[in-house]
Amino acid sequence: MSVKPVRLFGDPVLTTPALEVTTFDKELRQLVADLTMTMMEAPGVGLAAPQIGVSLRVFTYDVDDEIGHLINPVLDLSDEMQDGPEGCLSLPGLTFDTPRAMNVVAKGMNMFGEPVTIVGTELLARCVQHESDHLDGVLFIDRLDVEARKEAMKAIRETEWFAAGAQTIKVSPHTMFNGMT
Repeated sequence: MSVKPVRLFGDPVLTTPALEVTTFDKELRQLVADLTMTMMEAPGVGLAAPQIGVSLRVFTYDVDDEIGHLINPVLDLSDEMQDGPEGCLSLPGLTFDTPRAMNVVAKGMNMFGEPVTIVGTELLARCVQHESDHLDGVLFIDRLDVEARKEAMKAIRETEWFAAGAQTIKVSPHTMFNGMT
C-alpha cells in the first residue's frame, strides 16, 4: 500500500471515462489498497481511480466510519433531491453547493469479483454519485448551474495550485482518435 499523488483539475484523466474492470487480480487489490490509503491520508470521504491516474472503474469511500470500495458501479437514484456543499480532492480547498439525489442504490463488485450493493442516503449517496461521476469523466462542478459554474471556474483560476499546474499539462505527441492529436 502506498499513498499516491492526487491528480488536479486540468489533468485529462479526470475528464476521460474510465474502463470497466474485467480482471480481478492482485494488481486490482493493490489499487484498492492504494486508493484507500491515499483517501485516508488526504483526508477525503471518497476517491476514484482516475484521481490517481488509473483509468479504471473503481472507487473507495469512508463515510460514517464505513470504509469500502466499489468496482464497475451501476446506480439507481431516487427522484428526491438534496442540495449541499461538495468538494473534491482534485479541486483542493473549494466547495460548492451541488444538487444530488437524496438516495442511491449502487450495485457493482468488490475486489474479488463478488457482487456488492451499497444503499445510501445523504452523505453516502452524495459520495457514491460523486465518485461514480469521476468514473464517467464528470467533475462535480459540471453538475452546477451556469452561474455557479462560472463562479467555480473563477475560484479555480484564483487558486495557487491551478496557477502552478496550469503550465505543466502536456499534450501527447502521439496521434490518437482518427488522426487528431
